[in-house]
Amino acid sequence: MTKPRIYTMTVASVYPLYVAKAERKGRTQAEVDEIFYWLTGHTEASLQKELANETDFETFFATAPALNPNRKLITGVVCGVRVEEIEDKTMQEIRYLDKLIDELAKGKAMEKILHS
Repeated sequence: MTKPRIYTMTVASVYPLYVAKAERKGRTQAEVDEIFYWLTGHTEASLQKELANETDFETFFATAPALNPNRKLITGVVCGVRVEEIEDKTMQEIRYLDKLIDELAKGKAMEKILHS
């Protein structure tokens, strides 16, 4: 079975799209970064390193410093699929990120997005 194309895409190629989506809705790059930090345990320096190294999504999530255990509280639909029902763990991590960015773009408060 071949891997989904998103696995081999670099985080650096999609990151600007996340930022642009947020900014179109009046949110900031700092808020996008906060989501990345919360979800993966990356710091500003380590995230910038991953972006500079053009790390692919599969590696990015496999080597994340500390995936947030509260990410399992993320529910809802992304691309027509409920994120909590995705069986492939890597795809689920990617969709968690997508869902958080979607919630940011919809104007949800950061406290609610990050389940704090």
